[in-house]
Amino acid sequence: MNAPLPLSDLAARPPLELLIAAPRGFCAGVDRAIEIVERAIAKYDAPVYVRHEIVHNRHVVDELRAKGAVFVEELDAVPAGAPVVFSAHGVPKAVPAAATLRGLEWLDATCPLVSKVHRQAERQIEAGRHILFIGHRGHPEVIGTIGQVPEGSITLIEDVADVAALTFQPGTALAFLTQTTLSVDDTAQIVAALRARFPGIVGPKAEDICYATSNRQAAVKAIAPRCQLVLVIGAPNSSNSVRLVEVAERCGTPARLIQRASEIAPDWLDGIKTLGLTAGASAPEALVREVVDRIAGWRTVSEEEVVVAEEKIVFKLPRQLTA
Repeated sequence: MNAPLPLSDLAARPPLELLIAAPRGFCAGVDRAIEIVERAIAKYDAPVYVRHEIVHNRHVVDELRAKGAVFVEELDAVPAGAPVVFSAHGVPKAVPAAATLRGLEWLDATCPLVSKVHRQAERQIEAGRHILFIGHRGHPEVIGTIGQVPEGSITLIEDVADVAALTFQPGTALAFLTQTTLSVDDTAQIVAALRARFPGIVGPKAEDICYATSNRQAAVKAIAPRCQLVLVIGAPNSSNSVRLVEVAERCGTPARLIQRASEIAPDWLDGIKTLGLTAGASAPEALVREVVDRIAGWRTVSEEEVVVAEEKIVFKLPRQLTA
């Protein structure tokens, strides 16, 4: 039922305009995290342990596992003296402290833009302010950021309703920070509500939502109004990927989150003349081409890349891997 049509059966392949968003896929933080694991395997030999998924993508995790990475949930599963890499999402301060105490050789693959938020949190606490952190409960980045400062010094804000429920007295020293992979539009609404409720609240000098998240959302906004359907390649636990689905839907265009091309059914394309395609920041370009190839088995595809920004950022690797 889902098999591509024979190449000779061109008449049965109605045309499909495919709008491919750019930027899409890997960001500099993800590139860096993957390279850290690969270089660690080359330096220390397999196995190299990785605490949690290095990035939220099954394809990437499986490829690194095949090269010698062993993914664990907690440090207790790492043998004494073994090398361990912390994921790109960041970890609480207690994690590297525990790794050092156990004599583990650890490498930090935390995205530098997440680390920047960690340092901002420390500075706000040093200045005597309570932090209102905008983010999604349970996300590894949120857990890692909250774990940078003393317990009770951060309050998590998930939506505008949470702002209305706050009970801080007028004059309380407050600051806000945000998770790096949020919806740009949702976050702007929450920040506006915070500033209206607490006029003296202190915010970051520059937006915490990372450049890659903002660019990928802007690219979806550019293609979604021209499409009848948008496909987003990414994992269900990838915050930035889920946000891309939401962005498309807010443009009035149905969207589907997929992890691999094999999930696409041919009837998804019934009545579709223009299809949008993008990938979250943890999804490799190979998965984009995999999707295009599958669709080309059913339709005569013409591709157009819609570019809204150029990304040239590169992050440095840890010293242990460059010395």
